[in-house]
Amino acid sequence: MPHIKPLFRSLPSSTPTINYYDWLLGRPELKSWSDFTLHIDAVTGEQRQARAVLERFEHAATALATSPRDGGLGLLSGRREVVGILSENCLEYPVLVFALLKLAVPVAFLPSQSTPQETVELLKLSSVTCLFASEQLYSHAAAAAKAIGLPEEGIFILQGDVTGKLSLPNLIEDVKARGLPKITTRTVQDDTLAYLMFSSGTTGLPKAIMISHRNIIFSTSQLEGINEEIAKVYTPDDAKIPVHLAVLPWYHAMGAHIFVFRLFLSPSTLVIVPHWSADLIVKTFSKYPITHFIMVPSMTYQVLHNPKLQKLDLSSLAFVVTGAAHLPPELRVAFERRAKNLPVFSEGYGLSECTAVAMVLPLPGMFGGRVDPVRGMTGILCPSLEARILREDGSEADYNEIGELILRGPTIALGYLNNENSTKETFKDGWLYTGDRFYMDRQERFFYVDRRKDTFKVSGKQVSPTEIENAIREHPSQLIIDVAVAGVKGERLSSELVPRAWIVLSETGKAQGVEAVLSALNGWARLRLSKHKWLRGGLQVVDEIPRLPTGKVLRRKLQDELLDQYTTRF
Repeated sequence: MPHIKPLFRSLPSSTPTINYYDWLLGRPELKSWSDFTLHIDAVTGEQRQARAVLERFEHAATALATSPRDGGLGLLSGRREVVGILSENCLEYPVLVFALLKLAVPVAFLPSQSTPQETVELLKLSSVTCLFASEQLYSHAAAAAKAIGLPEEGIFILQGDVTGKLSLPNLIEDVKARGLPKITTRTVQDDTLAYLMFSSGTTGLPKAIMISHRNIIFSTSQLEGINEEIAKVYTPDDAKIPVHLAVLPWYHAMGAHIFVFRLFLSPSTLVIVPHWSADLIVKTFSKYPITHFIMVPSMTYQVLHNPKLQKLDLSSLAFVVTGAAHLPPELRVAFERRAKNLPVFSEGYGLSECTAVAMVLPLPGMFGGRVDPVRGMTGILCPSLEARILREDGSEADYNEIGELILRGPTIALGYLNNENSTKETFKDGWLYTGDRFYMDRQERFFYVDRRKDTFKVSGKQVSPTEIENAIREHPSQLIIDVAVAGVKGERLSSELVPRAWIVLSETGKAQGVEAVLSALNGWARLRLSKHKWLRGGLQVVDEIPRLPTGKVLRRKLQDELLDQYTTRF
């Protein structure tokens, strides 16, 4: 199979070395736009206009750069700085990010849902010198900072009020009151670090992924190229500014790029939801005409199965996208039935190591219908990227043959901070080894299979948890609403793993009873799957499948819990 290049028009192979702040916000078309509502706080109802937000970026940058003796933080004093953000989605989040971009000071996106101990490890990993936390997470931030020796005066409040603590709004108001001159944008090089994003750590310790200003520029340029092709086959019904439900976590690459870094790429209104909450989602949909809903698969699942969300009026939706994790085809079909007459339902594939997105699902008719979407398809390659699929021995896989996807292009990360071994393992000869297994047909359509590290062998034969999960989901009686499969120790060989399934019962399943469901699913798996894929590790009913906020299943947690149960018994 040849190296694959995208069908989209080629982007320039190089761009001038420029700070992303100026590249995005210096575009001449911004000056011609009428002012519009950019941000709405879904909790308080506070609104901010686009021009006011741009001004706030400038004032925040000045406040961060100005010497402490003049009321600022002095981030340009000469020492190497890394500023951490530990916060839910909020109005001030993009203000701090863009101010730091302007100053070419890297920002570390700390997951707001981490435990205090996890935050300690991430602060150490990223060598954070200054930390901004939300009011709600201040005590969490203070405890973590103390554990690494970060002084109390190095912690600030991003949004909200904490007695005795200086906040970003305080700093901005002081700059405005003093009439301090604006700070000029700092120059950057091709390898100037813009931010650190953390890997999930589901298959090992988390790693700090280094993304440059140049990476972000090419990633944003990809979207412009994709939109050009979309415009050839899809025209919105009206010219109204789209209204996005901004609920994806902004510490994750998908949420950060869609709702932070790509601000001002085109006019849009973001209704900011601090975190996923069924009650708040219902309230927001009832109050605002949401047209764009960007989700991860676990959110799609919630909309379909959570009793509070099943009655949502989705009639205002015009554009739905899922990403960050694999969306089972049956969930897509169910959502399309639920949101009747939805003009666009797209999917994407990406990972933080390639900045954001690597593949998108084309709309019908794009490229003359050559790559129209089919069931189970993940997408086609994004602009500026090349791809190969490799067998386990490193040779090129053939069309329709499963192997590891590797990627090359200007959006590939600089590597992992202070982790030379992992960098060498993942970034080889200019290629990013994704760890994800795909196959590609002759139309250059890509199909996700599973994570390479999740697969295991039974009797020397490869077993894919995803394949078994999909088979169980397809039981015609709809006995479950969720499932996860992982390898557990078998009875024959201590070194060999066998498949085990964890399931969440549907109302139909509960009515039939646990024993009947387990028997039915076990028989169904034996009917549908080869013998080495049978559920020899058993089936277990659970209340929910543990997942990251991005939707990725925490298989290792399920395996560890089972091992704990076994150890406790014996």
